[in-house]
Amino acid sequence: MAGQVVSTCPRCFSSGSEEPQNSHTQMVPVPLPSPWMPTAHDDPSNSAATRLLVARHGQSEWNAIGRWQGRADVPLSDEGMRQAADAGLRLGTFDSVWSSDLQRASLTANIIAEIIGIGPVLLDVRLRETDVGPWQGLTHDEVEAGWPGFLAEHRRPDGFEDYDVAAARMVAAFVDIAAAFPGGEVLVVSHGGAIRSVRRLLGAPDARMPNLGATWFHVHRGNVTAGDLVNLAGADTPTGIAL
Repeated sequence: MAGQVVSTCPRCFSSGSEEPQNSHTQMVPVPLPSPWMPTAHDDPSNSAATRLLVARHGQSEWNAIGRWQGRADVPLSDEGMRQAADAGLRLGTFDSVWSSDLQRASLTANIIAEIIGIGPVLLDVRLRETDVGPWQGLTHDEVEAGWPGFLAEHRRPDGFEDYDVAAARMVAAFVDIAAAFPGGEVLVVSHGGAIRSVRRLLGAPDARMPNLGATWFHVHRGNVTAGDLVNLAGADTPTGIAL
C-alpha cells in the first residue's frame, strides 16, 4: 500500500561524502493551488478520504543541545541526516511529498524523497514550527531564569504563537493538500510542536514525538481526524524541547 511503513533492513550510511545530504530532488515553494498538483474536479472520486503521514524532521543542531527553535532556520545534524535516510529506507511510496520551508524539515523531506524516488518536494510555509517568540534560541535553563515557573505551569510568554492558531494553519494546509490527492497518501514533513498542536486540537492523545516520529491524519470532505502514531527512524527517545 502506498505510504505504508515497511520492515526493510536499513543500509548503513557512513559519515562524510557518503551521507545522502547532497541529494538532488527538487524542492519547490508553492502557493496553493499549485501547477504541480493535479486539479480536483467535481467527480465521485473526490469524496474519498486522503491519508497524510505527517512526520517530525530529523534531529537538528539545536535539538542536539536543547535549544528552543521555533522559526529559527536551524540545519540538520549529521544524526538528523542519518535518521532521514533510515526513514526513507523504511517507507513505501506516496502520491506526493510536502514539507515546511525550514531547512531542518525540507532537507529531511529531500533525503526521504530521493531514496523513495519521488519529487519535487513541495514547500508550504503553513507547515512551519510554532513561533516561540522570545524563547527562540534559549535553553531550558535560560528560559527558567528569564521566566521563572512558566515551564512548570505550562505558561508561554507574549509573542509565543497560540497553539490553536498554529493548529489551525496546519489543518488548513492539510485540507488543501488532501484536496489535490483524493483517496491518496501524502508524506508531510513538519515540526513536533506544530504537529502536537493539531493532535491536541483534534482531541487525540498528546505525546512527545521523537525525531522522525510521525502521525497519520485522515482528511475527508475538509474534515481532519488524527490517526495512529508511528516511528520512522527507530529512535524512541524524543530530543529537543517539549512544546
